[in-house]
Amino acid sequence: MLFHAGVRFNPTTFLVQTAWKAFKLSVHSSACCASPGPGPGPGPGPGSTGGSEELSSLSTEKPPHTPVMLKEVLHYLDVQVGQVVLDMTFGGGGHTKAILNAVPGITVLALDRDPTAIALAEKLAEEHSGRVKPLLGRFSELESLLSNMDIKPGSIDAVLLDAGCSSMQMDEAERGFCISKDGPLDMRMDRERYPDMPSAADVVNTLDQQALASILTAYGEESNARKIASAIVEARRVSPITRTQHLASVVSGSFPASVIYARKDRLHRSAHVATKTFQALRIFVNDELNELHAGLRAARAALRPGGRLGVITFHSLEDRLVKRFFKGEDMSNLDQYHFSTRKQGSCKKKQDDRSVHWIPLQRKVITPQRDDVIDNPRGRSAKLRAVLKC
Repeated sequence: MLFHAGVRFNPTTFLVQTAWKAFKLSVHSSACCASPGPGPGPGPGPGSTGGSEELSSLSTEKPPHTPVMLKEVLHYLDVQVGQVVLDMTFGGGGHTKAILNAVPGITVLALDRDPTAIALAEKLAEEHSGRVKPLLGRFSELESLLSNMDIKPGSIDAVLLDAGCSSMQMDEAERGFCISKDGPLDMRMDRERYPDMPSAADVVNTLDQQALASILTAYGEESNARKIASAIVEARRVSPITRTQHLASVVSGSFPASVIYARKDRLHRSAHVATKTFQALRIFVNDELNELHAGLRAARAALRPGGRLGVITFHSLEDRLVKRFFKGEDMSNLDQYHFSTRKQGSCKKKQDDRSVHWIPLQRKVITPQRDDVIDNPRGRSAKLRAVLKC
């Protein structure tokens, strides 16, 4: 589903849905629906760097892959000799490598929707013969992937789900996730598998102003969504927006200098004003909230009683979804579910979910320690929730 219903766009849900459906019908035939191309784009706008909460304030250097909250993950998963572990977001493989080194005789199922990540998992599988089994696919495809490997439901001992965008994706300009590096405005995590899937460039060059504003509000929690959407529509009338720094420049141009230089991240460093815009587009393009919900359901089905699940999130939309899932709230109809801090009426538990309970392994959400944030600034907004299935 290319219209993402993870958030209720009240009162403009129908508007975005209609616009997106119309776009899907025209994307192949319309000349204005430009896919990211190799041509040059305008230079970067003022400000620092960014591209979602975990993308903001990135420096230009390329740091080595550092898994987020590694000590905490190892502690709460508590993997034992001979167990089967499912890493649902292999990425650069940092967590999987640490688990393999920490515990002998285990098997890790390494899932990722990104073929580039799976190529790394296949190399790791060669180094650890029989201990790593790569799985290419989305969270929503996990059930069938496990079935194809004859792995029965309720048989996995521990699951790790590290949501969001990987450092590997952010570091490669050609993927289009990062503001600090000019590249095609793409943002598709599995574009090789689904080349016809619309990119971020397709979104910003096709949807109307109200639809764009709704996406920025819902998925980026951007308070200036209308102003930014208006600037995007005006800019694309001159030329299609096909580069990351072109979009960043357009967003920056919609703000006065006093606002541009006032935005700060959680470490009080200058943050690019397009950070939330990039986050919103990335979530929308990759259907991340629906996929996260599908992943949580798949993890619950795969875990054995007594098995452990750790979920790392990087922004409030993800964390609220995970928190409410662990509480057993009925989230079967995400069209009607609103991920905000305000309650939208009482949330009932599904009849068939009443026998499923999670025991929190830590009463409060787990956040990175100060030293870890200094060593790995990208993980500063991470939150870990760990539970035991009973």
